[in-house]
Formats: sequence, structure tokens, C-alpha cells
Amino acid sequence: MVHVLSSRTLLRPTDPERSRAFYGDALGLSVYREFGTGAERGTVYFLGGGFLEVSGRSDTPPSPALQLWLQVADVRAAHAELTERGVEVVREPLREPWGLIEMWIADPDGCRIVLVEVPDDHPIRYRPGI
Repeated sequence: MVHVLSSRTLLRPTDPERSRAFYGDALGLSVYREFGTGAERGTVYFLGGGFLEVSGRSDTPPSPALQLWLQVADVRAAHAELTERGVEVVREPLREPWGLIEMWIADPDGCRIVLVEVPDDHPIRYRPGI
């Protein structure tokens, strides 16, 4: 078995400065580390139990198959904060049939990001008999 010590998602945006402004300023992610110089320098953000690295540049946006799942304590509070910062909400907060409360946004390249709240009574938090 591979013993994983750390992990991160690598994102190669079409406009690195615009993406850094989105993830750092609009979403308010904290910086773990930065490296390199110039417009294509790398910035690694804390992302809960992992990291998001925005570095380099791509001629094309990421595949629509790439989506980020971010758990937050209160999705409605996140909605208010992000709309106040000018982040476009793709889909308003909604309680899904599986019990999670989800809201969708997208980064400047169209990478879809779901913000998820796990309600106190959801089985992810508590499983009777276990």
C-alpha cells in the first residue's frame, strides 16, 4: 500500500492572477505556501484536510470533470459572504435528497465548486449502533 503523507489538487488556470484573486480574495482561502516568481508563480492554499495548488498556466480551462467539494460549517452564511464579495452563485443552497445542503459556484475558468454543509442529524456525523 502507498503511504500518503500529504496531498493536493493541482489547478493550471488560463489566467493565474485572476484565479489567485478568486481563491485568495473572493473565497478567502488561506495561503499555505508560495513559490516561484512572476505571473505564473505557484500559490498553495489550505483546503480543509488537503491543499489546492494554483500554478502555471493552461491554454484551455480544466475539464468539466474536475470539481471541488468543500465542506463548510454553514452554507447559508457562506452564500451571504460570497455574494457580498461578488462571487456568482451557480445554484442557491438546497437540501439534497441525500440530506446534505449544497450550493454551487464556479471559479473564473468554470471549474465547478460545491460548498457542502453536513447537518447535525446526517448519517455522516452519526451512525446509530456503530
